[in-house]
Amino acid sequence: MRRALWILAVLLSHWRRHPMQLATLAIGLISATALWSGVQALNAQARTSYDRAAAALGGNRTATLVARDGGSFSQQLYVDLRRAGWQVSPAVEGAIRISGRSLRLLGVEPLSLPVEARTAPALGTGDLQGFILPPGQTLIAPETLRDFSLAEGATPELPNGQHLPPLKPQAEIAPGVLVVDIGIAQQLLDMPDRLSRLLLGSKPSDSRPPLRDIVDDKLQLDQPDAATELERLTDSFHLNLTAFGLLSFLVGLFIVNSAIGLAFEQRRPMLRTLRACGASARQLNAVMVIELCLIALLAGLIGLVCGYLIAATLLPDVAATLRGLYGAQIPGELSLRPQWWLAGIAISILGTLAAASTALIKAARLPVLVAAQPYAWQQAQYRWLLVQGVAALAVFAAGFGFLWFGDSLLSGFAVLAAILLGAALGLPAILGLVLALGEKLARGPLTNWFWADSRLQLSGLSLALMALLLALGVNVGVGTMVESFSRTFQRWLDGRLAAEVYLNAASDQQATEIKAWLKGRPEVTSLLPGARAEVKLQGQPVELIGFADDATYRDHWPLLEHTKDVWDRVARGDAALVSEQLWRRLGVKLGDRIVVPSDRGPWPVEVVGIYADYGNPRGQLGIAFGALVTHFPDVAKTRFGLRVDPARVPALIADLRNSFALGERSLADQSTLKAISKQIFSRTFAVTTALNAFTLGIAGVALLTSLLTLGASRLPQLAPLWAIGITRRRLALIELMKTLAMAAITALLALPLGLLVAWCLIAVVNVKAFGWRLPFEMFPFELAKLVGIALLATLLAAALPILKLMRMQPARLVKVFADER
Repeated sequence: MRRALWILAVLLSHWRRHPMQLATLAIGLISATALWSGVQALNAQARTSYDRAAAALGGNRTATLVARDGGSFSQQLYVDLRRAGWQVSPAVEGAIRISGRSLRLLGVEPLSLPVEARTAPALGTGDLQGFILPPGQTLIAPETLRDFSLAEGATPELPNGQHLPPLKPQAEIAPGVLVVDIGIAQQLLDMPDRLSRLLLGSKPSDSRPPLRDIVDDKLQLDQPDAATELERLTDSFHLNLTAFGLLSFLVGLFIVNSAIGLAFEQRRPMLRTLRACGASARQLNAVMVIELCLIALLAGLIGLVCGYLIAATLLPDVAATLRGLYGAQIPGELSLRPQWWLAGIAISILGTLAAASTALIKAARLPVLVAAQPYAWQQAQYRWLLVQGVAALAVFAAGFGFLWFGDSLLSGFAVLAAILLGAALGLPAILGLVLALGEKLARGPLTNWFWADSRLQLSGLSLALMALLLALGVNVGVGTMVESFSRTFQRWLDGRLAAEVYLNAASDQQATEIKAWLKGRPEVTSLLPGARAEVKLQGQPVELIGFADDATYRDHWPLLEHTKDVWDRVARGDAALVSEQLWRRLGVKLGDRIVVPSDRGPWPVEVVGIYADYGNPRGQLGIAFGALVTHFPDVAKTRFGLRVDPARVPALIADLRNSFALGERSLADQSTLKAISKQIFSRTFAVTTALNAFTLGIAGVALLTSLLTLGASRLPQLAPLWAIGITRRRLALIELMKTLAMAAITALLALPLGLLVAWCLIAVVNVKAFGWRLPFEMFPFELAKLVGIALLATLLAAALPILKLMRMQPARLVKVFADER
């Protein structure tokens, strides 16, 4: 033990003499741990919210009985099932609006709730009486209470004039959900003697009769899901975050690998002395592992703190993305479990040992005397170029297999991973071929040495260049996708938001009054009524939107495919437009019929058009306004758009606000809605942009550490050139040009890689994740800018080693010839 402590003290003395190396190693570990743990914290926070939404008071984790047409059903069916021995609990749900914002109202009967749905521990004896007895209680998540600026005990008014029971915050309730007694919910939702579903416990009674014998075919059993609909919808986003976190972690490990390689290179005499003093290779390696674990532990703790700060900074943007793209409600405060801290420490230690594994294996196998040779740590292993090239081809073949045979989101990400991994593995082989070609075409001894020495450096720089390739490829790919989405989104907004003013009245009565008032406004050229309803098709929620037969929609609606008489067919009420994601989900084509469950019975409509509906997590059917009102007579008819002379829009909006007390959420002009939509879009990709920048920065640091690692071992190659008359300044310039040449080749190779990544994101991942596909566009200026950024990052990374070479004392170069090499 005493010998091991002395060895550890000797090894640690190296870091005291080289604090910059220790700082580089720490930066690599901290950045890798911080980005990985930060991403995991964001994912964990979101998934905790999904679990709350799924499990709270009978969500998707509880078996349910629902109507076959997806609508409500008679309360008498519940009575019949209870009398027959079925242990079911009734539930009513629907949408309500408070302050112009939509919330989900859930009515439950707490006495009969199954065990799986009892996630409301606040309903004790006293609280149960307060929940059931008048005036009742409205259970609400604390974050929802704060978001609406409401106080505990408040009784908000609904658009129909009724009031909610007093609000009571409860942590177990999911954000965006209000829970009341079922009788109160039926009254608020105007659903007397109607139920939405029946919750079923996991312990059925053996004596109960079959379901069909009691309710015939009016109800069907929905088994609980291991993964909720929301989790399935958001899988793509979380996989994207995890992929970025893993990429940043791997690039950070490149820094660790380079830093450890440099430390081992400089500690060769120390290791030889320790071996000569009696330390065995096994004991020396064991102490090295302990040393690395101590450093990883300290750096990991700092990385976790940084990861927490990163997660806390990005959480608002992540929450905005999940809310905007998927409708997921994520709390704005970060809460972490002990498992997150332990996992972060473990990943830091394991990553460090993985990055140091090659050096540890070499240290264990090299004899004592060989450790003093200059090439013991860096041998030019050209045979590995062939092996890596073959491995790259195998990875590409696997990716093609996933693309051809895979049909899931995970297979889409597998294709993306194969593209990136195959390109990284193939990079050294491609660079070797290019450098060999340059050497073959070189004229003059110095030029020939330039290319030959670049090939010699390739093995030492390959990891850093691979990191640079991955960072640039991902930046190009994601940047191309985001820019394509941005321009497509702008065109799509122009089509969907064609009216100058959009209005949502508080009630049908107010809507009628506003329409009558608008008839006296000559600047209003057209009034476009609209309505929305929700149904279920194939067990999935689908939104029905009704719009008027007007030239506004005929000229601007973003149709992708359609029949010749598409708008005439829709106007007749027997045809519908289908959003792209619903079209892919249902597998329908133009001319097919979809049977829509309605309040008037099954409603068959023919598919006559497919339109883009970016950012909507649900499928959508566009139908004529009159037909929607006919089949759903109770639907709210409070939405409409106004075609107005643009110059007179501000005055009209001011008059509407003064006359009808309409708030910001009930009345908005086109420019405001577009500005809000663009702001949401920008926040949606803020996380991706930040992670892109982090990854590129880490790649630059990895290149710096690799150059520092090579700098100490390159004196034997540079000293002869200095001895024959080449100045140190010119040598430094040659070294800089070599580094820039390899970085430039890597950056140029990253362009087609990035475009391939962009295609994969647009044509494979997006389609499987969201159901819609973006048009693929190229942006030459952005590509040229990224190449320039890559070269600038390379120049900054090479600056320190180049300056050290320029300022190197001649005595150190002369000493090369005095040593036995």
